[in-house]
Amino acid sequence: MLLKTALLALSERRTVGEAMARLGLTRRLVRRFVAGTTAEDALAVIARLNGEGLAGAVTYLGEHVASEPAALAATQEYVRLLDMIHARNLDGVPSLKLTQLGLDLSPEICRANVVRVAERGSAVGRRVWIDMEGSAYTDRTLALYAELRPRFPLLACVVQSALRRTPLDVERLIELGATVRLCKGAYREPPSVAYPDKADVDRAYGRLATRLLAAQAEGRHVYPAFATHDERMQALARTRAEARAVEPSGYEIQMLLGIRPDLHARLRSEGLTVRVLVPYGEDWYGYFMRRLAERPANLVFLARNLARH
Repeated sequence: MLLKTALLALSERRTVGEAMARLGLTRRLVRRFVAGTTAEDALAVIARLNGEGLAGAVTYLGEHVASEPAALAATQEYVRLLDMIHARNLDGVPSLKLTQLGLDLSPEICRANVVRVAERGSAVGRRVWIDMEGSAYTDRTLALYAELRPRFPLLACVVQSALRRTPLDVERLIELGATVRLCKGAYREPPSVAYPDKADVDRAYGRLATRLLAAQAEGRHVYPAFATHDERMQALARTRAEARAVEPSGYEIQMLLGIRPDLHARLRSEGLTVRVLVPYGEDWYGYFMRRLAERPANLVFLARNLARH
């Protein structure tokens, strides 16, 4: 837990990332988790994943933009991504963060940019995921999603089992008939806001997964995605789905590029949809450090590679 806290704290220190970026070795290690710096890099990975029977999601790395032109540039990148995915007939969808589209600047700027992406997603028949960030943004993220969801049925959102508030948020999303990704959460939060112990986060994940699947069975057309590399949580989702007669097409498992790829073939052989998130961009540092914090095995991987050089 102390190691995780330290890594999450480091993820917010951009000067550390700038120093790491000067090391060629760091770049090579990051490529396990990040496709590269360009959209072409990411879409090449998604094409490979599609060839293996896996669906894809793509995210252009970056958070907390400081200017309206930067927010618009990120928006245009996502619009371009949608066009490229559609033109190449890839099984892939974008997954974006609201602070990259201007949420820190103003609600109006952010809303206008999300609408631009959602309109293009609707035009090409692609789902658009709105990621969840730290708890300071939860209310604003869910409020914007609830506002736009009736206009854009292909919009999807994310909740985190680590946050104590999430059961109430899930109930609201059920009322919307939402498409919702359940993840554990990868941001540093105070104990008053989030469960500090992994066991509590896991138990909350199980309860929320059960509720999301039950909601779908109740006829609200909730489409849940379970973002986890934990085999126990994946098995729990499948068991709960089977118990409620939810077909494999009624939900999906989501995973991150470079983490537990050994599970992909087995999950696909069980008839499940597996979607792999493929990130790209120059702003890789915060994402990379959160991946190290999530799973100690990732840090072991880093240390072993450092020892070889």
